[in-house]
Amino acid sequence: MIMSFKVTGIIIKGAPLGEADRLVTILTPDQGLVRAVAPGARQHRSALRGRTELLVVNDFLLTRGRSLDRIQQAETITSYAGLSRDFAKLAVGQYLAEVVNHLAVSQTPQPELYALLLEHLRRIELIELTPPERVSQVIAHLTQGLFHLVAIAGFAPQVQRCSVTQVAIEPNFADPRWRIGFNHEMGGIMTLGSGNIPPDQRLTALELDLLQILPDRDLPGLQRWSVDEQMIFPLETAWLRVENLLRQYLEHHMGKRLKSATLIDTLAPLAF
Repeated sequence: MIMSFKVTGIIIKGAPLGEADRLVTILTPDQGLVRAVAPGARQHRSALRGRTELLVVNDFLLTRGRSLDRIQQAETITSYAGLSRDFAKLAVGQYLAEVVNHLAVSQTPQPELYALLLEHLRRIELIELTPPERVSQVIAHLTQGLFHLVAIAGFAPQVQRCSVTQVAIEPNFADPRWRIGFNHEMGGIMTLGSGNIPPDQRLTALELDLLQILPDRDLPGLQRWSVDEQMIFPLETAWLRVENLLRQYLEHHMGKRLKSATLIDTLAPLAF
């Protein structure tokens, strides 16, 4: 007896299968990851063609298979069209989707992870600035999205206190030469010289400040930093360095390389 079931979910990964099918990974709030075959989805006139593209949210009707489920119907709820029209936004969307694919699990309800991904995609889609401000804000929202995803997965880095001594650390903007360390294995920031543990990266006052605001629900406006502070510590450069730091932290703790993250490196020249 063929068993059918319904799920709502977002496509976070896709690949060709056979001559005309498509194999997709769907993140759902009720069942976590669902891997399914979209039959004929690569054919030009297929009703599933556009509905099984990356980052499209659908109501699905599937049939249960031995190893893979099979999509019978898909009705699109939203497609985040604003991402597909902007290379920077699309690159960020693909990046977040890959991270979620590594963090999510099958047959386990994950409504918070699902809602978080959709919320950050929505925020990125709504950015309407012009270059270079747009690219800088896209990177900023990506970086906060990464932190929120890591936090919900249970291994957010320590960004308020030294991971060795547990002493609170505040950024020192008065001294342009002031630096703080970050160690991936220790799981967060650290005072230089703490426990004779070498840092994996040294952070400026602005970079530490950015790290410390990432757990907040929303990002602050540029008025948070004075003109003098932004001249000493360029904001665009700081966001790129903090994103790279979180990328390395994720890869270290997941033991996997984030392939789509390399697209972000191509955005760097556009940010200046």
